[in-house]
Amino acid sequence: MANYAHPEKLVSTDWVADNLDNPNVVLIEVDVDTSAYDEGHPPGAVAWNWTSQLQDQVSRDVASREVVTNLLQSAGANDDSQIVLFGDNNNWFAAYALWMLELYGVTNTALMDGGRIKWEAEGRATTTDAPAVGSGSIAVAERDEALRAKLPDVLAHIEAGGQLVDVRSPDEFNGVIMAPPGLPETAQRKGHVPGASNIPWATAVAEDGTFKSADELSSIYQAQGITGDQPVIAYCRIGERSSHSWFALRYLLGIDNTSNYDGSWTEYGSVVGVPIDNPSA
Repeated sequence: MANYAHPEKLVSTDWVADNLDNPNVVLIEVDVDTSAYDEGHPPGAVAWNWTSQLQDQVSRDVASREVVTNLLQSAGANDDSQIVLFGDNNNWFAAYALWMLELYGVTNTALMDGGRIKWEAEGRATTTDAPAVGSGSIAVAERDEALRAKLPDVLAHIEAGGQLVDVRSPDEFNGVIMAPPGLPETAQRKGHVPGASNIPWATAVAEDGTFKSADELSSIYQAQGITGDQPVIAYCRIGERSSHSWFALRYLLGIDNTSNYDGSWTEYGSVVGVPIDNPSA
């Protein structure tokens, strides 16, 4: 598929349509607003709510191993299941879910290229019926943080002159706005992490929401010096857009040493004393 480094991590809407009745495929729609799922979804798809299910509801963190295990088993997943994720907002939250699952050692995952928007645009089958899913038996490992960057990692990366990719809009990056209009999570300060390159997530996708080819992606990132010869940390505002870019870097371009800073700007821009660049200040 478009000469990607790991083509198995991306499946087409055609592939999903052909596998709706495949008992080995677990189809999961991940949205920040699950009302769209209630109005119609691909037959057999299970709904996950990013806000209430994939986040710890007390501390700011990803969902626990116990919660992830319950979510997967309730979706009917077994150890040999092919887990296909998709959702709204060009798969931002689906990419986050894939990244989170891989923290827990669940690697038999893929994204449906183009997400919900492409499925609907193609006029494919939808239903309002909840799927009848039996309980699965998948085992979930202890969390491995190798794919995750935290604040100390980011600060060390700055000190070492490492590569950071800020996938937010240019206005966010340049300190013109704190966050896109209508989005509640913000920070105390505007700007960006010093040394970061601004490569908005949207540059990686075509008009229909599917990922651009490997050659196109390589050109986009190499123009900013991202060649895969050193570790890369991706960040955004709350970690969902950066999950999308993390996926492109790691699985489509094969830059294995890419991590996602899910604390992102809402954490970094609220910490006392950290260095910030703000061209608009």
